[in-house]
Amino acid sequence: MVLSRGDEYPIHQTAEPVAYSGTDRNFYDRYFFNGYAPDGSGFFAAALGVYPHLDIIDAHFTVVRDGVQHCVHASAELGMERMAMAVGPISIEIVEALNVLRLRVEPFEGVAADITFTGRTFPIEEPRFTHRIGPRAFMDYTRMTQNGRYAGWIEVDGEKQDLAAGSMGTRDRSWGVRPIGARDPQPMPGAPLPGFFWQWTPINFPAGSLFFHVNNDQHGKAWNTRAAWAGEGAGAAEVAEGHGSMRTRLEPGTRWPLGGTLSLALRGAPEQVTFEPLGRFQMRGLGYTSPEWGHGMHHGPLRIEREDIVLADCDPLAPENLHVQVPVLVTGSDGSEGIGVFEQLIIGPFAPLGLDEFLDGAR
Repeated sequence: MVLSRGDEYPIHQTAEPVAYSGTDRNFYDRYFFNGYAPDGSGFFAAALGVYPHLDIIDAHFTVVRDGVQHCVHASAELGMERMAMAVGPISIEIVEALNVLRLRVEPFEGVAADITFTGRTFPIEEPRFTHRIGPRAFMDYTRMTQNGRYAGWIEVDGEKQDLAAGSMGTRDRSWGVRPIGARDPQPMPGAPLPGFFWQWTPINFPAGSLFFHVNNDQHGKAWNTRAAWAGEGAGAAEVAEGHGSMRTRLEPGTRWPLGGTLSLALRGAPEQVTFEPLGRFQMRGLGYTSPEWGHGMHHGPLRIEREDIVLADCDPLAPENLHVQVPVLVTGSDGSEGIGVFEQLIIGPFAPLGLDEFLDGAR
Protein backbone atom coordinates (compact mmCIF):
# COMPACT_ATOMS: atom_id res chain seq x y z
CA MET A 1 0.00 0.00 0.00
CA VAL A 2 1.40 3.41 -0.95
CA LEU A 3 -1.57 5.72 -0.45
CA SER A 4 -0.91 8.28 2.28
CA ARG A 5 -2.43 11.42 3.81
CA GLY A 6 -0.79 13.48 1.09
CA ASP A 7 -2.97 11.84 -1.56
CA GLU A 8 -5.97 13.67 -0.10
CA TYR A 9 -4.44 17.01 -1.12
CA PRO A 10 -4.00 18.40 -4.67
CA ILE A 11 -0.17 18.25 -4.51
CA HIS A 12 0.68 15.38 -6.88
CA GLN A 13 3.67 16.01 -9.14
CA THR A 14 3.52 12.80 -11.17
CA ALA A 15 0.85 10.28 -12.18
CA GLU A 16 1.80 8.16 -9.17
CA PRO A 17 0.75 8.41 -5.52
CA VAL A 18 2.53 11.09 -3.46
CA ALA A 19 4.67 8.39 -1.82
CA TYR A 20 6.70 8.33 -5.04
CA SER A 21 8.74 11.34 -6.17
CA GLY A 22 9.87 10.51 -9.67
CA THR A 23 12.74 8.00 -9.79
CA ASP A 24 15.88 9.68 -8.38
CA ARG A 25 16.94 8.07 -5.08
CA ASN A 26 18.36 11.45 -3.95
CA PHE A 27 15.03 13.29 -4.01
CA TYR A 28 14.40 15.21 -0.78
CA ASP A 29 11.90 17.67 0.74
CA ARG A 30 13.19 19.96 3.52
CA TYR A 31 12.22 22.65 6.05
CA PHE A 32 14.82 24.97 7.59
CA PHE A 33 14.58 27.71 10.26
CA ASN A 34 16.99 30.04 12.01
CA GLY A 35 16.35 32.86 14.47
CA TYR A 36 18.09 35.37 16.73
CA ALA A 37 17.47 38.27 19.08
CA PRO A 38 17.76 41.85 17.73
CA ASP A 39 21.41 41.97 18.88
CA GLY A 40 22.26 38.63 17.22
CA SER A 41 22.31 36.65 20.47
CA GLY A 42 20.23 33.59 21.36
CA PHE A 43 20.79 31.96 17.97
CA PHE A 44 18.69 28.87 17.26
CA ALA A 45 17.99 26.76 14.19
CA ALA A 46 15.98 23.73 13.12
CA ALA A 47 15.57 21.49 10.09
CA LEU A 48 13.32 18.61 9.04
CA GLY A 49 13.91 16.53 5.94
CA VAL A 50 11.91 13.83 4.16
CA TYR A 51 13.70 11.42 1.78
CA PRO A 52 10.92 9.47 0.03
CA HIS A 53 13.05 6.95 -1.88
CA LEU A 54 15.30 6.25 1.11
CA ASP A 55 12.13 5.96 3.26
CA ILE A 56 13.76 8.12 5.95
CA ILE A 57 12.72 11.26 7.85
CA ASP A 58 15.08 13.21 10.10
CA ALA A 59 15.01 16.43 12.10
CA HIS A 60 17.37 18.56 14.15
CA PHE A 61 17.07 21.42 16.63
CA THR A 62 19.93 23.48 18.03
CA VAL A 63 20.43 26.57 20.19
CA VAL A 64 23.60 28.48 21.12
CA ARG A 65 24.07 29.56 24.73
CA ASP A 66 27.28 30.74 26.39
CA GLY A 67 29.50 29.44 23.60
CA VAL A 68 27.93 25.97 23.49
CA GLN A 69 25.68 24.71 20.71
CA HIS A 70 23.09 22.37 22.22
CA CYS A 71 21.60 20.00 19.60
CA VAL A 72 18.88 17.37 19.40
CA HIS A 73 19.06 14.96 16.45
CA ALA A 74 16.28 12.54 15.47
CA SER A 75 15.90 10.04 12.65
CA ALA A 76 13.17 7.52 11.83
CA GLU A 77 11.96 5.22 9.10
CA LEU A 78 9.28 7.06 7.12
CA GLY A 79 6.98 4.17 6.23
CA MET A 80 6.22 5.96 2.92
CA GLU A 81 4.13 8.58 4.78
CA ARG A 82 5.37 11.88 3.33
CA MET A 83 2.90 13.95 5.35
CA ALA A 84 4.59 12.92 8.57
CA MET A 85 5.72 16.25 10.01
CA ALA A 86 7.30 14.87 13.18
CA VAL A 87 10.20 12.67 14.13
CA GLY A 88 10.99 11.85 17.74
CA PRO A 89 10.43 14.99 19.85
CA ILE A 90 10.66 17.46 16.92
CA SER A 91 7.59 18.49 14.93
CA ILE A 92 6.49 21.19 12.48
CA GLU A 93 2.91 22.39 12.10
CA ILE A 94 1.73 24.46 9.15
CA VAL A 95 -0.66 26.94 10.78
CA GLU A 96 -1.11 29.14 7.70
CA ALA A 97 0.60 28.03 4.52
CA LEU A 98 3.35 30.37 3.29
CA ASN A 99 3.03 32.53 6.41
CA VAL A 100 2.77 30.93 9.86
CA LEU A 101 4.51 27.75 11.06
CA ARG A 102 4.95 26.28 14.53
CA LEU A 103 8.06 24.38 15.62
CA ARG A 104 7.95 22.22 18.75
CA VAL A 105 10.54 20.19 20.60
CA GLU A 106 9.07 17.98 23.30
CA PRO A 107 11.38 17.63 26.31
CA PHE A 108 14.38 15.43 25.52
CA GLU A 109 17.45 15.22 27.74
CA GLY A 110 16.98 18.78 28.98
CA VAL A 111 16.07 20.48 25.68
CA ALA A 112 12.57 21.69 24.76
CA ALA A 113 11.03 24.47 22.68
CA ASP A 114 7.79 25.90 21.34
CA ILE A 115 8.33 28.54 18.65
CA THR A 116 6.04 30.21 16.09
CA PHE A 117 7.30 31.81 12.88
CA THR A 118 5.28 34.53 11.10
CA GLY A 119 6.46 35.77 7.72
CA ARG A 120 7.24 39.43 7.06
CA THR A 121 6.50 39.11 3.33
CA PHE A 122 5.49 36.58 0.75
CA PRO A 123 8.31 34.03 0.23
CA ILE A 124 10.78 34.58 -2.59
CA GLU A 125 11.53 31.81 -5.09
CA GLU A 126 15.24 31.43 -5.79
CA PRO A 127 16.45 30.43 -9.27
CA ARG A 128 16.40 26.67 -9.79
CA PHE A 129 19.68 25.08 -8.69
CA THR A 130 20.90 22.64 -11.34
CA HIS A 131 24.52 21.51 -11.28
CA ARG A 132 26.13 18.47 -12.86
CA ILE A 133 29.43 16.69 -12.28
CA GLY A 134 30.11 15.07 -15.62
CA PRO A 135 26.84 13.42 -16.68
CA ARG A 136 25.50 13.07 -13.13
CA ALA A 137 23.06 15.54 -11.55
CA PHE A 138 24.75 16.68 -8.34
CA MET A 139 21.97 19.17 -7.55
CA ASP A 140 18.60 19.91 -9.09
CA TYR A 141 16.25 21.64 -6.68
CA THR A 142 14.03 24.65 -6.00
CA ARG A 143 13.98 26.72 -2.84
CA MET A 144 11.72 29.39 -1.40
CA THR A 145 13.00 31.70 1.34
CA GLN A 146 11.15 33.95 3.78
CA ASN A 147 12.20 36.27 6.58
CA GLY A 148 9.94 36.56 9.58
CA ARG A 149 9.38 37.16 13.28
CA TYR A 150 9.48 34.61 16.09
CA ALA A 151 7.64 34.18 19.36
CA GLY A 152 7.91 31.39 21.93
CA TRP A 153 10.45 29.88 24.29
CA ILE A 154 13.44 27.54 24.49
CA GLU A 155 14.54 25.50 27.51
CA VAL A 156 18.02 24.04 28.04
CA ASP A 157 18.89 22.08 31.19
CA GLY A 158 16.15 23.65 33.29
CA GLU A 159 16.72 27.23 32.10
CA LYS A 160 13.65 28.31 30.17
CA GLN A 161 13.97 31.56 28.22
CA ASP A 162 11.31 33.40 26.25
CA LEU A 163 12.49 34.60 22.85
CA ALA A 164 13.50 38.23 23.06
CA ALA A 165 11.03 40.82 21.81
CA GLY A 166 11.80 41.56 18.18
CA SER A 167 13.39 38.18 17.47
CA MET A 168 13.61 37.57 13.74
CA GLY A 169 15.18 35.14 11.32
CA THR A 170 14.71 33.16 8.15
CA ARG A 171 13.01 29.98 7.09
CA ASP A 172 13.19 28.14 3.81
CA ARG A 173 11.65 25.21 1.98
CA SER A 174 13.58 23.31 -0.65
CA TRP A 175 12.85 20.19 -2.65
CA GLY A 176 14.47 18.26 -5.46
CA VAL A 177 17.76 16.38 -5.76
CA ARG A 178 20.83 16.72 -3.53
CA PRO A 179 23.42 14.21 -2.29
CA ILE A 180 21.73 12.44 0.65
CA GLY A 181 22.13 9.21 2.56
CA ALA A 182 25.09 6.91 2.06
CA ARG A 183 27.62 8.07 -0.52
CA ASP A 184 27.87 6.38 -3.90
CA PRO A 185 31.17 4.44 -3.74
CA GLN A 186 31.61 4.38 -7.51
CA PRO A 187 33.82 7.23 -8.80
CA MET A 188 32.81 9.38 -11.75
CA PRO A 189 35.31 8.75 -14.61
CA GLY A 190 37.32 11.86 -15.37
CA ALA A 191 35.53 13.99 -12.77
CA PRO A 192 37.71 16.47 -10.84
CA LEU A 193 38.00 16.49 -7.06
CA PRO A 194 34.73 17.81 -5.62
CA GLY A 195 34.67 21.55 -5.12
CA PHE A 196 31.91 23.79 -3.84
CA PHE A 197 31.55 27.51 -3.00
CA TRP A 198 28.35 28.81 -1.41
CA GLN A 199 27.29 32.05 0.27
CA TRP A 200 23.81 32.96 1.50
CA THR A 201 22.96 36.18 3.34
CA PRO A 202 19.29 36.69 4.30
CA ILE A 203 19.08 39.98 6.21
CA ASN A 204 16.31 41.66 8.21
CA PHE A 205 16.24 45.45 7.86
CA PRO A 206 13.52 47.50 9.60
CA ALA A 207 11.99 48.39 6.23
CA GLY A 208 12.21 44.99 4.62
CA SER A 209 14.18 41.86 3.77
CA LEU A 210 17.36 41.56 1.73
CA PHE A 211 18.37 38.24 0.16
CA PHE A 212 21.58 37.35 -1.64
CA HIS A 213 23.15 34.04 -2.57
CA VAL A 214 25.86 32.80 -4.90
CA ASN A 215 27.26 29.46 -6.03
CA ASN A 216 30.66 29.93 -7.71
CA ASP A 217 33.04 27.57 -9.43
CA GLN A 218 36.66 27.36 -8.24
CA HIS A 219 37.62 30.35 -10.41
CA GLY A 220 34.92 32.58 -8.95
CA LYS A 221 32.44 32.36 -11.83
CA ALA A 222 28.85 32.23 -10.59
CA TRP A 223 26.64 29.39 -11.79
CA ASN A 224 23.67 30.41 -9.62
CA THR A 225 23.15 33.81 -8.00
CA ARG A 226 20.47 36.40 -7.31
CA ALA A 227 19.71 39.34 -5.05
CA ALA A 228 16.18 40.23 -3.97
CA TRP A 229 14.47 42.87 -1.85
CA ALA A 230 11.04 42.53 -0.27
CA GLY A 231 9.63 45.53 1.59
CA GLU A 232 7.65 44.94 4.77
CA GLY A 233 4.38 43.18 3.89
CA ALA A 234 5.32 42.73 0.23
CA GLY A 235 3.21 40.40 -1.85
CA ALA A 236 4.51 38.03 -4.51
CA ALA A 237 4.36 40.69 -7.26
CA GLU A 238 6.17 43.30 -5.12
CA VAL A 239 9.49 41.46 -4.67
CA ALA A 240 12.29 43.25 -6.53
CA GLU A 241 15.05 41.17 -8.17
CA GLY A 242 18.54 42.32 -9.02
CA HIS A 243 22.23 41.52 -8.79
CA GLY A 244 24.91 41.53 -6.12
CA SER A 245 28.67 41.14 -5.88
CA MET A 246 30.33 40.06 -2.63
CA ARG A 247 33.86 40.85 -1.43
CA THR A 248 34.63 38.48 1.42
CA ARG A 249 37.19 38.34 4.22
CA LEU A 250 38.16 35.00 5.79
CA GLU A 251 39.27 34.42 9.35
CA PRO A 252 42.99 33.51 9.10
CA GLY A 253 43.65 29.77 9.22
CA THR A 254 40.00 28.97 8.46
CA ARG A 255 37.38 28.96 5.72
CA TRP A 256 34.94 30.89 7.90
CA PRO A 257 33.74 34.38 6.89
CA LEU A 258 35.16 37.30 8.86
CA GLY A 259 32.80 39.71 7.18
CA GLY A 260 32.43 41.22 3.76
CA THR A 261 30.94 43.92 1.58
CA LEU A 262 28.04 43.33 -0.78
CA SER A 263 27.49 45.73 -3.69
CA LEU A 264 23.96 45.72 -5.05
CA ALA A 265 22.04 46.75 -8.13
CA LEU A 266 18.62 46.20 -6.58
CA ARG A 267 15.62 48.51 -6.36
CA GLY A 268 14.70 49.31 -2.75
CA ALA A 269 17.95 48.07 -1.20
CA PRO A 270 21.07 50.04 -0.20
CA GLU A 271 23.72 50.24 -2.91
CA GLN A 272 26.22 48.61 -0.57
CA VAL A 273 26.08 46.73 2.73
CA THR A 274 28.85 45.56 5.06
CA PHE A 275 28.73 42.49 7.32
CA GLU A 276 30.33 42.30 10.77
CA PRO A 277 30.27 38.93 12.60
CA LEU A 278 28.51 38.59 15.96
CA GLY A 279 29.13 34.87 16.60
CA ARG A 280 29.25 31.49 14.87
CA PHE A 281 26.92 28.54 14.36
CA GLN A 282 28.10 25.13 13.10
CA MET A 283 25.73 23.74 10.48
CA ARG A 284 26.68 20.18 11.48
CA GLY A 285 24.28 20.77 14.39
CA LEU A 286 21.52 20.43 11.78
CA GLY A 287 23.11 17.45 10.04
CA TYR A 288 24.88 19.40 7.27
CA THR A 289 28.34 17.81 6.73
CA SER A 290 27.91 15.83 9.95
CA PRO A 291 29.75 12.49 9.84
CA GLU A 292 27.24 10.98 12.28
CA TRP A 293 23.95 12.75 11.47
CA GLY A 294 24.23 13.47 7.76
CA HIS A 295 20.89 13.92 6.02
CA GLY A 296 19.01 10.78 5.05
CA MET A 297 21.29 8.33 6.86
CA HIS A 298 19.58 5.19 8.18
CA HIS A 299 19.66 4.90 11.98
CA GLY A 300 17.01 2.21 12.39
CA PRO A 301 13.29 2.55 13.19
CA LEU A 302 13.93 5.54 15.52
CA ARG A 303 17.04 7.11 17.02
CA ILE A 304 17.28 10.32 19.07
CA GLU A 305 20.44 11.86 20.49
CA ARG A 306 21.60 15.04 22.18
CA GLU A 307 24.92 16.57 21.17
CA ASP A 308 26.71 19.57 22.72
CA ILE A 309 29.29 21.39 20.58
CA VAL A 310 31.77 23.69 22.35
CA LEU A 311 32.32 26.28 19.65
CA ALA A 312 35.78 27.32 20.85
CA ASP A 313 36.99 23.72 20.50
CA CYS A 314 35.99 23.25 16.83
CA ASP A 315 38.83 22.50 14.42
CA PRO A 316 38.07 25.03 11.63
CA LEU A 317 39.54 22.85 8.87
CA ALA A 318 37.87 19.58 9.85
CA PRO A 319 35.44 18.78 7.00
CA GLU A 320 32.44 18.68 9.34
CA ASN A 321 33.19 22.23 10.57
CA LEU A 322 33.59 24.03 7.23
CA HIS A 323 29.88 24.84 6.87
CA VAL A 324 28.85 27.73 9.13
CA GLN A 325 26.26 30.41 9.61
CA VAL A 326 27.61 33.58 11.18
CA PRO A 327 25.14 36.01 12.78
CA VAL A 328 26.02 39.43 11.40
CA LEU A 329 25.33 43.10 12.00
CA VAL A 330 24.69 44.71 8.63
CA THR A 331 25.18 48.39 7.80
CA GLY A 332 23.88 49.92 4.59
CA SER A 333 25.49 52.73 2.63
CA ASP A 334 22.30 54.72 3.30
CA GLY A 335 22.88 54.46 7.08
CA SER A 336 20.35 51.67 7.66
CA GLU A 337 21.21 48.82 10.02
CA GLY A 338 20.02 45.23 9.88
CA ILE A 339 20.63 41.83 11.41
CA GLY A 340 20.94 38.47 9.71
CA VAL A 341 23.25 35.60 8.87
CA PHE A 342 26.20 35.03 6.56
CA GLU A 343 26.23 31.34 5.58
CA GLN A 344 29.30 29.98 3.86
CA LEU A 345 30.66 26.63 2.70
CA ILE A 346 33.89 26.33 0.71
CA ILE A 347 35.19 22.89 -0.26
CA GLY A 348 38.24 22.52 -2.48
CA PRO A 349 40.31 25.22 -4.22
CA PHE A 350 38.88 28.72 -4.64
CA ALA A 351 41.21 31.08 -6.46
CA PRO A 352 39.61 34.47 -5.57
CA LEU A 353 40.31 33.88 -1.84
CA GLY A 354 43.73 32.29 -2.32
CA LEU A 355 42.64 28.77 -1.39
CA ASP A 356 44.77 26.32 -3.37
CA GLU A 357 44.26 22.96 -1.70
CA PHE A 358 41.28 20.83 -0.79
CA LEU A 359 41.26 21.95 2.86
CA ASP A 360 43.81 24.75 3.33
CA GLY A 361 42.91 27.78 5.42
CA ALA A 362 43.14 31.49 4.62
CA ARG A 363 46.60 33.00 4.87
